[in-house]
Amino acid sequence: MPTSIAARGYQTGFGNEFATEAVEGALPVGRNSPQRVAHGLYAEQLSGTAFTAPRGSNRRSWVYRIRPAVTHGEFQPYAQPRLHSDFAHGAVSPNQLRWDPLPLPTAPTDFVDGLYTMGGNGAPDAHAGVGIHLYAANADMQGRYFYDADGELLIVPQLGSLRLLTELGVIEIEPQQIAVIPRGVRFRVELPDGPARGYICENFGALLKLPDLGPIGSNGLANPRDFETPHAAFEDVDGAFELIARFQGQLWRADIDHSPLDVVAWHGNYAPYRYDLRRFNTIGSISHDHPDPSIFLVLHSPSDTPGTSNMDFAIFPPRWLVAQDTFRPPWFHRNIASEFMGLIHGAYDAKAEGFVPGGASLHNSMSGHGPDAATFEKASAADLSRPDVIKDTMAFMFETRGVIRPTAQAMGAAHRQRGYQHCWQGLKKNFPG
Repeated sequence: MPTSIAARGYQTGFGNEFATEAVEGALPVGRNSPQRVAHGLYAEQLSGTAFTAPRGSNRRSWVYRIRPAVTHGEFQPYAQPRLHSDFAHGAVSPNQLRWDPLPLPTAPTDFVDGLYTMGGNGAPDAHAGVGIHLYAANADMQGRYFYDADGELLIVPQLGSLRLLTELGVIEIEPQQIAVIPRGVRFRVELPDGPARGYICENFGALLKLPDLGPIGSNGLANPRDFETPHAAFEDVDGAFELIARFQGQLWRADIDHSPLDVVAWHGNYAPYRYDLRRFNTIGSISHDHPDPSIFLVLHSPSDTPGTSNMDFAIFPPRWLVAQDTFRPPWFHRNIASEFMGLIHGAYDAKAEGFVPGGASLHNSMSGHGPDAATFEKASAADLSRPDVIKDTMAFMFETRGVIRPTAQAMGAAHRQRGYQHCWQGLKKNFPG
């Protein structure tokens, strides 16, 4: 009898080796690939790192499925012109950039057709860099499945929840939660609450990992126990379906006569996971001045340069500011890294107006940025004998070591704020004070 996919709960821990089966006895004991797998299943290994990667960083899972992943038709190009990875051409302006939220579609649009590239750097064939995208959708993916061979997908909802039905189980996320879908894992997206919108970082580089804590010690920031990986769940469904692949920056489609979400059991450490940003253990100063914003780091993709990430994912959650004789909001700064920011919920404490939930900003390498004039004046006159309790907010940042090249569609978008620089024009000369 065909079995419908269903959530079976979560396993906790970041990067753990898990073993999970949706049918009793489906997992082999003592062998990865026995001559005959129980229940007539096929054994298949899904590798996210080189076979010879050090044990501590090696990621792979053995899956036991109804049909091997190779059973589908021939791929042909699929046109979705708003999604691409062409970041290599044309001049890049050093101007600070900001956008209003991506408008929701009016025609039926699922997750794949609702993807919209904002910018990026590097390339998937070099295994370095990122693609930064938005999504805006109002329909479930029906009869179609998707996988990204170019990078892992860090999905950050802003409006509406997502139900991610993957080969290795079901993940449900809402705004202020994130999910990571590993490179190559097939999935489809349902919208339980109707229209949905959010942000995606497509990581072409090394797999995302938790940062080392150094002097912070053994606890704090994002704790491993708060990451959740799904139990096995599967579909045994035949029909006329479509498989969409993202490969070398392009989309491709193939016919497939069954659901590819047919993994009955799996074991390993290469799997999708979710994390609730509200569980982040924020660290801050209790004396004076600011620690660097790396204290807000949730996940990062290391690069070949020690101490420098291919990509960082940082958040700015609710917190208390108590530092004395200190300008408490984020200070004016210019960075070697480039910053793409988004706002999931509430207001961001370094901007008085204009940066709204669903919106985005881009401050590229060495472009000056910081609080607008109204925020500067307010913070400069604040009573520092009292704590400043920042609540009802959640902002985030995708930070990269490479310049983020905005796409032509992002630069020409009707929702780009053409007068963004005006928010700093009220910063007047105070010298001599």
